[in-house]
Amino acid sequence: MNRIPLSRTARLLILLATVVVLGAVAVGATLAAAGRADRKDRTQSGGPKVTPGTVRLDGPDQSLFRNMAWGPHRDEITAVPEGRLSGPRTASGVHCLRFHAAAGTGICLQAVHGELRDSYRAVLLDNRLREVRHYDVAGTPTRARVSPSGRTVAWTVFVSGDSYAGTAFSTRTSVVDTGGRHLDANLETYALTVDGHRVRAADINVWGVTFADDTRFYATAATGGKTYLVRGDRNTGTLRALHPNVECPSLSPDGTRIAYKKRVAGADPDAPWRLYVLDLRTLRETATAEHRNIDDQAVWRDGRTLVYSLPGDYGSDLWTVPADGTGAPHRLLSAALAPAFSR
Repeated sequence: MNRIPLSRTARLLILLATVVVLGAVAVGATLAAAGRADRKDRTQSGGPKVTPGTVRLDGPDQSLFRNMAWGPHRDEITAVPEGRLSGPRTASGVHCLRFHAAAGTGICLQAVHGELRDSYRAVLLDNRLREVRHYDVAGTPTRARVSPSGRTVAWTVFVSGDSYAGTAFSTRTSVVDTGGRHLDANLETYALTVDGHRVRAADINVWGVTFADDTRFYATAATGGKTYLVRGDRNTGTLRALHPNVECPSLSPDGTRIAYKKRVAGADPDAPWRLYVLDLRTLRETATAEHRNIDDQAVWRDGRTLVYSLPGDYGSDLWTVPADGTGAPHRLLSAALAPAFSR
């Protein structure tokens, strides 16, 4: 088949048409990107208002938490008045991945950004959120707690794996007094007993401390493919199993109940947990009215109400539900994580 050669004019017209088409594509892509950026800006501007200011751990009638709203104060510990939780937030300038506070003491698990990789540390904070001392930690932060007196703190990190949902994970939990005189760097060195028998196994993991006082606490211990609520004692270096299928316990203010996440039969293996409450006197379990998957260590807002995180538009929202199985869950705070409430 003979091809008819194109004239110089025809070639110029084809080139011009190609340039016009490519230019239109580029303009369209630019406008689409601008539209996405505009939508993102509108979403961010529609989030909670956050301004820098002074934050103290002993502020009366306030809630503290990690701010998740987009902007320059994301991941900072912020404060809002208890009576105006949806109001403007005061940002402290202190960045934390996990946070808890009690009696004027704070524990902040932070990322330390390096040129090649990030590392992490646990930072003890005073009443004005100033660093008292810090400890390098062996992995990704996941849980943190302060005893009611503020004299003892605990934290848990993942040293391998990144989720409690699977079986291929390992944790490291440490407890230290705020004077820095007594650090238990790894609670797996404590003597664990289950059904009265000492467990000596390489697969023991301990996580999710919640304090009864400065020396006694509860936590989760896992071994042999099972998890247990354990009672720990720093004076004796012991862990004693009390009840099976308990993870990330949280002790009520009166010391009589444990809120926790429980693996339920028939649930999605990637979303296996529901929020329960255990009566420590009778070991009777009560399912809360929250039926979604909860991967958090709940906090008691008071003696009747639990607060926990669920995924949200900014990464995490805080929700609340009664501890006695009644009522229904509702959103307490948007764009928030790791709360601590005034007592």
